[in-house]
Amino acid sequence: KQILNSLKEEQTYEHIRHVFIGGEAVAPELLREMRRAFPSAQLNVLYGPTEATIICSQYRVTNAETLRHQMIGAPLGEMRLHLLDAHGNLVPIGVTGEIHIGGASVTRGYLHRPELTAEKFIPDAFSDEAGARLYKSGDLGRYLADGNIEFLGRSDEQVKVRGFRIELGEIEAVLASHPAVRERIVIVREDTPGDQRLVAYLVVEQATPLVDLRSYLKERLPEYMVPSSFVFLDALPLTPHGKVDRQALPAPDTARPDLQAAAIAPRTATEETVAALFGQVLNLEE
Repeated sequence: KQILNSLKEEQTYEHIRHVFIGGEAVAPELLREMRRAFPSAQLNVLYGPTEATIICSQYRVTNAETLRHQMIGAPLGEMRLHLLDAHGNLVPIGVTGEIHIGGASVTRGYLHRPELTAEKFIPDAFSDEAGARLYKSGDLGRYLADGNIEFLGRSDEQVKVRGFRIELGEIEAVLASHPAVRERIVIVREDTPGDQRLVAYLVVEQATPLVDLRSYLKERLPEYMVPSSFVFLDALPLTPHGKVDRQALPAPDTARPDLQAAAIAPRTATEETVAALFGQVLNLEE
């Protein structure tokens, strides 16, 4: 947060030639501020958990389009990154998989915690080296066509809403590709007990009709992954550590202007009763 605030002071540093930032996936909004502050520098995003002896991949920011995605790039040196499904199979380009890390820098395990070590460090089926292991990072990603990996969040952020398993990071990645969206986060809210719903919080660069955002998502995601509510903010609330403060995100308005614009008022007593019942079930005012 301190870095981001200092960058927003509008000062530029023309003499800086290379900037390396990372440890985990870097938020696109921070990269955009760094691009402005260091106009002559090559930005390098570094990724890697402690269990991989910190840094295991790098992404060199090459164009403005990649500043809308959380990129971790390609493996460094003797490291290897595999995206695997729940059955341990490699996933194809564009499909979400868990990031597994292999190579010389993978650590031996957790001190005095053999069960956790066995759970997180598994045999490396893709290596001919005896005893080679992969570290199950818990991070999700997908291969892009150029071979780089896009970060999509944590596997423990997978949620189940109305019977469907949903990767929140996948929804956020599609929102980030919209030209008007600058920052975004998607969460599951349960403001009414037993009624879970997806809510998207957005910071946009210019006003965008809600119906256009919904259409954009519906063209790229299944219906059940389209948030039921959208909340537009001037900025996402942050914790002192610079991460999104989910507890500070406001409750969405239950009104749906995009639906109300095309609403047809009940014409009979029966329709009034049915509309009122559906309004209660769907938590909609109209």
